[in-house]
Amino acid sequence: MKKNLMSVLILALVVANLILTAILMISVVPQTKNANELITKVCSAIDLELEGGKESASIDIPMDQIESVALADGETLNINLKDDGSGKNHYAVVSVSLALDTKNEGYETYGPEGISSKQDIIKDEIIKTVSSHTIKEMKENRAGVQDEILERLRKLFDSDFIVSVVFPTYNYE
Repeated sequence: MKKNLMSVLILALVVANLILTAILMISVVPQTKNANELITKVCSAIDLELEGGKESASIDIPMDQIESVALADGETLNINLKDDGSGKNHYAVVSVSLALDTKNEGYETYGPEGISSKQDIIKDEIIKTVSSHTIKEMKENRAGVQDEILERLRKLFDSDFIVSVVFPTYNYE
């Protein structure tokens, strides 16, 4: 008789558990689903905003405010590229021009004369940046390398008067 009473008690607890689980499924799961959808929408909005800022480091400036300054009168730079494991030495042959914002305070401080007087330092920054990439990276993401150079030059001059870095001519071997 004792065994029978325990079996009935266990059966009653199982039925109570089943009823409570059903209530939980009916009331909590739809609200959790709605909360998950809201969280997904917020996360996707944040991702879009973060990705939107990473497209390019250049600033949108009207063309009449931009002055282009070629480094070393358009001379090309021959730069050894990072080893890609192929056993071959690869080179980048690039000429570099800088687009400057003529209305920026940094332009008044440095301007084309300041760029010309600091060409060796600028070339060194360009060589350091380009040589840290493989030939594949240069071919697939030239704009990313230009943005990286732009960031380093802005940090160097402590100003954003340099709008963009341009490779008028480039070749990779």
